[in-house]
Amino acid sequence: MKLGIVGLPNVGKSTLFNSLTKAGAESANYPFCTIDPNVGVVPVPDFRLKLLTDLYHSEKTTPAVIEFVDIAGLVKGASKGEGLGNQFLSNIREVDAIIHVVRCFEDSNVIHVDGAVDPLRDIETINLELIFSDIEILERRIAKLGKGASSNKELAKELNLLKAMKACLEDGKLASTFEPEDDEALAFISSLNLLTFKPVIFAANVGEEDLADDGASNSHVQRVRDFAASNASEVFVICAQIEQEIAELEEEEKKMFLEDLGLKESGLEKLIAASYRLLGLISYLTAGEKETRAWTIKVGTKAPQAAGKIHSDFERGFIKAEVVNYQDLLDCGAYNLAREKGLVRIEGKDYVVKDGDVVLFRFNV
Repeated sequence: MKLGIVGLPNVGKSTLFNSLTKAGAESANYPFCTIDPNVGVVPVPDFRLKLLTDLYHSEKTTPAVIEFVDIAGLVKGASKGEGLGNQFLSNIREVDAIIHVVRCFEDSNVIHVDGAVDPLRDIETINLELIFSDIEILERRIAKLGKGASSNKELAKELNLLKAMKACLEDGKLASTFEPEDDEALAFISSLNLLTFKPVIFAANVGEEDLADDGASNSHVQRVRDFAASNASEVFVICAQIEQEIAELEEEEKKMFLEDLGLKESGLEKLIAASYRLLGLISYLTAGEKETRAWTIKVGTKAPQAAGKIHSDFERGFIKAEVVNYQDLLDCGAYNLAREKGLVRIEGKDYVVKDGDVVLFRFNV
């Protein structure tokens, strides 16, 4: 999974990136501090992995991972070359979802590029830049298809769809609000990699005092939540500064620090949960003496395709899958005991893999 982090300058983007990845992206109180897209790969916290590793005494534990891409702070006019221009927008065309960091804290010591804190105005500014960038992409595609469409029905259909999408964007609407007439049209739109078609998770960056009630008393956060609810987006509340402090602590210290703040989970855990919900993702597990590992798949993935996540040969030669729920396996204390109790099931090609399944694939090479 790959997530792109966007937002105006000085909203806490790079601070959040630092805390999530511990990558040390430069962060300071002035615009355009981030001049290159920073990339960091982060393991997905999953308590089940340690439990299974201990059960099997695995030599290696491999979590699922998320790749974060931190994009330079955008400003009004970025798509036309203002600030650092739109050169960085291309870096997020390949991401699965966009994390939009929105400033929801007041601090006279931290400059706001537009003079005052207004999360909805900030969201609109970023959305417009993404819309303008998408319009550019569509205009190039329309020009390319123009001649051939007159003598080709398929190209003509694509051209009409591109023009309809462009009209939608020119009306100030996001591509995600466009309603395609069938699955074929949806697949074509998805292939365009439009920024405004991607799922969005809003990171409402607050002060420490707003963490305990998850931003419930912060009017800025409420406005972001209302906006997200009407746009089928996710929201999570975070204090980027606190997250950076948490990132420097050892695991036990981290737990104590979170408890002192009245928190049950870190911002990273909130973000990952929001990402999995928004993108419809789950994790299945493989376990043994050599390695215990988590694999990320889409909800609804069948056994052969899940096997293909490990290796394409597993999918091509799939015979069956031996499946047991991780908790049943732990309760039994051994795979053989779980099998004796009838908790290990033999599943075929139509089995839909579930979150927390521990799977052993059988296949022909």
